[in-house]
Amino acid sequence: MIARYTQEEMANIWSDQNRYLLWLRVEEAVCEELLKHKLISQKEWKILHNKFQKLISKGGVSPDKVNFCEKITRHDVIAFTTVLAKELGPLSRYVHFGLTSSDVVDTALALQIKQSGDILLKDIDRLLRVLKQNALKYKSLPTIGRSHGIFAEPMAFGLKFLGWYAEWKRNKTRLSNALNEICFGKLSGAVGVNSHFSPAEEKRILKRLDLQRETVSTQVVPRDRHAEILSTLGILGSSLERMAVELRHLQRSEVGEVLEGFESGQKGSSAMPHKRNPISAENLTGCARVLRAYAQTGLENMALWHERDISHSSVERIVFPDSFILLDYALCRMTRMLDSLVVCKDRVLKNLETAGPLVFSGHYLLRLVQMGVNREDGYRWIQKCALESLDQKKDFFDLMKNHPEIKKYFKTDEFKKENLMSYQLRNVSKIYYEVFRNK
Repeated sequence: MIARYTQEEMANIWSDQNRYLLWLRVEEAVCEELLKHKLISQKEWKILHNKFQKLISKGGVSPDKVNFCEKITRHDVIAFTTVLAKELGPLSRYVHFGLTSSDVVDTALALQIKQSGDILLKDIDRLLRVLKQNALKYKSLPTIGRSHGIFAEPMAFGLKFLGWYAEWKRNKTRLSNALNEICFGKLSGAVGVNSHFSPAEEKRILKRLDLQRETVSTQVVPRDRHAEILSTLGILGSSLERMAVELRHLQRSEVGEVLEGFESGQKGSSAMPHKRNPISAENLTGCARVLRAYAQTGLENMALWHERDISHSSVERIVFPDSFILLDYALCRMTRMLDSLVVCKDRVLKNLETAGPLVFSGHYLLRLVQMGVNREDGYRWIQKCALESLDQKKDFFDLMKNHPEIKKYFKTDEFKKENLMSYQLRNVSKIYYEVFRNK
């Protein structure tokens, strides 16, 4: 991922340094099992364990040395074990015992994803706090809801944030479940038949790494697990986009209900000094496109030849670091944007006023039905008044008061917008209660 969209903590997880460090941890966990097999003596294990720990304490083997060696071997794991052997000395003969390269790579990849997932879960918690804060702050602010981009009915402005809050609660569960499904390793050898370590031994080794054993592996962990986590990241990206698109629409000049924070010295356009553009929301819309595209590659990677080919490898070297780094960036940027978001209350109320009484047409239709009017007849009467109001700029309530059929069913004082607004929003608090009671 380019530096522009990279945050340090997540970048460190996907660095060569950390990848080789995790490979080292896998190799150490396997060597410890050799002690139980009595393939290595207690004395030898003590020496080897100390060497492993010294290496781990200084961050593992040198990525530069591994990368240099790989230019010769043209195989990254062999390059790694070659460099590791020089660090460990004669006892390095026990390293990589009974393993194939994918045993190390796939198991370490699960650890990397687990580490990355922990960061994303923290990011989501921060986003949830800001969403809840805004949902409560704007709970009592009435606004005009829109469907198809057209004025629909009044709603509470805070419900926008509340809906996003509920969605991100689901997303947190979604991500946690996907992380549970990816935290599997394998040490079952070249074709997955456990020819060197029994399933029980494999399970014991992986438990040291806080991973579960892949029940039936091939040379690799089946890629449905990886497809699931990438698909989940794609869903999270789309949730960010849903929020971003709404905020972009609300910032349009003719709407003007919200503004992104604008710092001192910030510029909106090289040509137009007046511009204050929704750059964060637009940026996040673009990030979501990348995350969804990467999710597709995860699905493409599932069908490998026989017990394995490496067509998935080049893809995963790109999409896993990029997806986690980009989503980490996007979550943090969305949180910052929402935290500094300016809600223009006067404009919100002005737009609601502009919508006029037409937005209560559905209320009067249901009232007519409750009083025994055929729904089709009631719809036709009210629609006639509504269209005449729009076309001829006449007051909707006046037209209904004077409609030969409608006026039979309503008293004059029943056409008051203030009373209708209270009635329209009477259940908003109950919606909030349902969302927050099981937080």
